[in-house]
Amino acid sequence: MADGSDLANLRSLPEVVAEYDQKLAAIPEAVAAFAAAGTALKMHATIGGEHGGQSIDTSGRGTDARTLERNLLCSAWQHVWNGLNLPAIASAKDKKLFDQAMSNPAPFTLDNLRATFGPYLENPRATILRGMAEVFADLDPAYKSHEKMKVGVKGLPKRVILTNIGGFSSYGEDKLRDIINALAAYQGKPLLEYAELRLILKDGDALRDGGEFPHPHNSRYEDKTLTVIGRGVWLKRFGNGNGHLFFSPEALRDINLALAEFYGDVLPDCPDADEDRPAPRGSTAVSKDLQYYPTPKAVVDRIVSDLYGIKGARVLEPSCGCGRFMDALRKAGAEVIGCEVDPIRAAMCEANGHRVMRMNFLDTEPTQTFDRVVMNPPFYGRHYAKHVRHALRFLKPGGVLTAILPATARHDHGLLDDLRPNWHDLPIGAFSESGTNVCTTVATIRRAA
Repeated sequence: MADGSDLANLRSLPEVVAEYDQKLAAIPEAVAAFAAAGTALKMHATIGGEHGGQSIDTSGRGTDARTLERNLLCSAWQHVWNGLNLPAIASAKDKKLFDQAMSNPAPFTLDNLRATFGPYLENPRATILRGMAEVFADLDPAYKSHEKMKVGVKGLPKRVILTNIGGFSSYGEDKLRDIINALAAYQGKPLLEYAELRLILKDGDALRDGGEFPHPHNSRYEDKTLTVIGRGVWLKRFGNGNGHLFFSPEALRDINLALAEFYGDVLPDCPDADEDRPAPRGSTAVSKDLQYYPTPKAVVDRIVSDLYGIKGARVLEPSCGCGRFMDALRKAGAEVIGCEVDPIRAAMCEANGHRVMRMNFLDTEPTQTFDRVVMNPPFYGRHYAKHVRHALRFLKPGGVLTAILPATARHDHGLLDDLRPNWHDLPIGAFSESGTNVCTTVATIRRAA
């Protein structure tokens, strides 16, 4: 399986940037030399300055300094992208983002290079695993579940449904390529070639075990064959334009292993989060081996920006941690109060001027005085449901609760279905910087008026 250890041997980034800067500075001189060469060429084709009636274009259309600078900038970025072998390990989403960025590239500096390519260089395997998660999580809710995607768990989807797979460059065709390439990157196999993609669309079994097949471009490669490797997938297409992509046991195992490694385990924040070993009623003890997943700033900003009418609202944040949500809510004009059992985190919030109830949230007495609740309860197990139901009791009639939850809350457990929440899933790896890759979702619940 690929781990990114085969990255191409690129020159050091300072050397590449130095070459770029040198050539960028030399462009005005090169353009002037080009113009002078054009004049010399015209003089070479005349006698005594007499025009020979022929059009000799030495205007340099398309070769002005601005065009050359743009081409040099795009070339420099592409050189590093290819030199690091990123087409082989980057996720389909990252490839599209890079292509989009090339329409207006950032300045070619060491700082920008490190910011763009640093994660690939620091942990190329994580890039491959994230690519698997991004592709498969969009295909079936089961692939979002860190509980289902564990080694040894049975009952995983043996097929995925692809829509609109009939037309040229269709959405389904792009998704098919992304799935096979994500699996290939993990397995260390070559990426799918265009001819192989056309082949599986003509012969759904062609990539199951591999072998020799008539070349799909018969008009150009008459009497030629195409050798393909086995990829453990096969496609069944239907008249409505949809297709079912099936996985062999070996391919399914690799998908399971990759996603299990990416999602990892979710650890409890405190003992009463472990439903197999419940803490005594009323306990506010905190685990010695505390596992804490603070909400990343990007997630905080995204959620707070979606909260309409927050200015002047009275907001409660249960289990407020280090106060990132409280900071953003106060900045948005809300009156915010937190609850936190950990004394160090509570002190951090108080040092920033926040009011904090220092106690286990589940031991607090509901007051029904809040317009909103914004929360990120424990991800471990199914303990989040207790926090959500208890938090709803703090809302005024018609008040709104917003909770970040593990995706299992939406797609697996069904513990909150009776509350009829509105759901929207967060991007893959939204909590990576906080130490977990579990898929997350946001539930919005309104208390009955």
